Amino acid sequence: PRDRDQYSMIGRDRDKYSMIGRDRDQYNMYGRDYSKSRQIAKAVTAVTAGGSLLVLSSLTLVGTVIALTVATPLLVIFSPILVPALITVALLITGFLSSGGFGIAAITVFSWIYKYATGEHPQGSDKLDSARMKLGGKVQDMKDRAQYYGQQHTGGYGQQQTGGEHDRDRTRGTQHTT
Repeated sequence: PRDRDQYSMIGRDRDKYSMIGRDRDQYNMYGRDYSKSRQIAKAVTAVTAGGSLLVLSSLTLVGTVIALTVATPLLVIFSPILVPALITVALLITGFLSSGGFGIAAITVFSWIYKYATGEHPQGSDKLDSARMKLGGKVQDMKDRAQYYGQQHTGGYGQQQTGGEHDRDRTRGTQHTT
């Protein structure tokens, strides 16, 4: 019997911890509901907050309708002036913003070039140096090839040698199979 009481206590403790995730403040330690006044206070608070927000939204709707009713005739009367004025203002704002952006970009580029030219190593300069080396290597390779093919087709004195069909196809990048 004593073991049975011990297991029943464990079961009750487990039930207490199973309240996690529920609204635990509604229950006392024996699992009974608190008084109804607490639930009524919560409901009244919710109704009051919801009602006040509903009143505010309806006032906003009424104000919007009144403002549109007053503003519509004014917009119709002044539209020949307002529409071109708004377009002009939009173009001016766009022009000033874009010119400012291009100016900032130019200053940034000039600053980077100045740092690179004075020997500092700004961010990305290693990639530029690597690309320059690769490009220089390709240029030298093309120069060597042109010199090689130029010497092969001229006899050194400006006379063209006939290297045959095989050399002509090789300079064009095609292979001749016989």
